[in-house]
Amino acid sequence: MINGSVHFTERGLVQNIRAMRMQEMLMNITNENVMGFDKIGYQRKIPVVSSFAELIGEDAISTVTDDSVGRLGLTENPLDVALAEKGYFQILTPEGIKLTRDGRFKMNKNGEILSLDGKVLTNMSTPLVLPVVPEKLEDIQIDLNGVVRVLNNKTRKFELAGTLGIVTQEGLAVLAPNVRQGYNEYSNVNLQSEFMEAMTYPKTFEANRQLYQIQNTTLQRTISSLGS
Repeated sequence: MINGSVHFTERGLVQNIRAMRMQEMLMNITNENVMGFDKIGYQRKIPVVSSFAELIGEDAISTVTDDSVGRLGLTENPLDVALAEKGYFQILTPEGIKLTRDGRFKMNKNGEILSLDGKVLTNMSTPLVLPVVPEKLEDIQIDLNGVVRVLNNKTRKFELAGTLGIVTQEGLAVLAPNVRQGYNEYSNVNLQSEFMEAMTYPKTFEANRQLYQIQNTTLQRTISSLGS
């Protein structure tokens, strides 16, 4: 009977530690969302807790991405591009194609359109390169479907440069991306919702901490009784 009681209390201690660790991880996800509130292209992370979390512990927590559209802000920079629909730009990196909602681009001397960190923007798997290098960025036009044209000062006509490769998370082409030239998309984080959610985590953590202390005290008393 005493052995059974000691075994049960020990298991309870482990479960409380797992529960506290889970609350810490959930709070970290919320903190990450709050920190990303003003980041261009940031998408909110949604925590997902799987079944049998009390046995699995922190491994039961994963995240999915909230792909809803964030807040659009006017910049009037011709190479700032935002998507008013779900979808992602494709950036060519040494590790392969990277998807991003961050539409802050720049142009190099060869007419290539690059991300801020120098990675090439792709036109559905091929680099997007302007046929002529414009004298000013205002000579670049991007329509709602992502079609890019540039003014040729010699002919005084706009030439086709290609189409932005807007795709879904699965890599499928987005046919109507609703591209907005001269805009930035800020995060889709709602601070009020994040703060409301964050209020529950410390309470749950504290409840498990108190249970841990109670069971730990009980275990110490039991061990002391067994020793005497």
